[in-house]
Amino acid sequence: MKAVVITGFGAAPQLTELPIPEPGPGEVLVRLHAAALNPFDWKVADGALQGTVEHLFPLVMGSDGAGTVERVGTGVNLFRPGDTVYGQFMNLAHGRGSYAEYALAAEHGRIARMPDDLPFPIAAALPTASVAAYQAIEAARPDTGHLLLINGASGGVGQSAIQFAANQGARVLATATRDIADHLRALGADETIDFTAAPTADQVLAAHPDGIDAVLDLVTHPGEDGIDTLAALLKPGGRYISTNHAADVDALAGREIHAVNLTAAPSRAELEALADLTAAGKLRITVDAEIPLADAPTAVARARSGNVRGKRVILL
Repeated sequence: MKAVVITGFGAAPQLTELPIPEPGPGEVLVRLHAAALNPFDWKVADGALQGTVEHLFPLVMGSDGAGTVERVGTGVNLFRPGDTVYGQFMNLAHGRGSYAEYALAAEHGRIARMPDDLPFPIAAALPTASVAAYQAIEAARPDTGHLLLINGASGGVGQSAIQFAANQGARVLATATRDIADHLRALGADETIDFTAAPTADQVLAAHPDGIDAVLDLVTHPGEDGIDTLAALLKPGGRYISTNHAADVDALAGREIHAVNLTAAPSRAELEALADLTAAGKLRITVDAEIPLADAPTAVARARSGNVRGKRVILL
């Protein structure tokens, strides 16, 4: 099978041939038709989890994918050949990932059935981004009329978060450049903030001098400036959610701010619910680019530069 692998931390991704794996007891072999590019994929390739999790090289890149069950191992009861499934396939200790024509997954792992009429590229775009968005909005606990700032709203997580927050009655403030502002408002953002025109915090404070209720920060990384200025926008009792583990929880608690460093992990029930919402048109997923597997190594390099306007998906 064709797969995109790295041979060590920091190595350039390369397209290669690998044997098709055989499902062991409790495992399913999935013929993947699409895989999503996520920032987490190249962070892992750069060694983000080095020393924390065992890695086997060559390591197939990627986590999220969607496809059709090809074969099942002994003892598997939840899935059978021909089922359409999607989810997360990364298994670093065994060198497995989703940038490949075939992938193994545990029957009770992070995969779920998907509606037959849900396109594979859309399904592949869901697991990491939309689960993170869903769990982040749950952590933010927006109520009707609450002001929620989404810092970094133009990517896959941000676009899903806008929709989840708007569905809960929140008034969503979304950072975005002008070229995507109309699209984000169509998804449910009440206001868009062009962060290239003036500092985000200054614009929010000018429009909402009494403060806001929650911040979902998808941008700031540990050690970077920005947390304090965004946190200063929050009313006492406000909530600050960081998907990059950049929040100093104790320091913010001293300012009467509840902070959460979110690590998203999908359950099967959440995956099934997200797929159903998307198939029903209640969750809109924007696929920014569909990329042939042969072009995936180059696409990873381009994606590192940012400027994301939705999800990028590898076609397998």
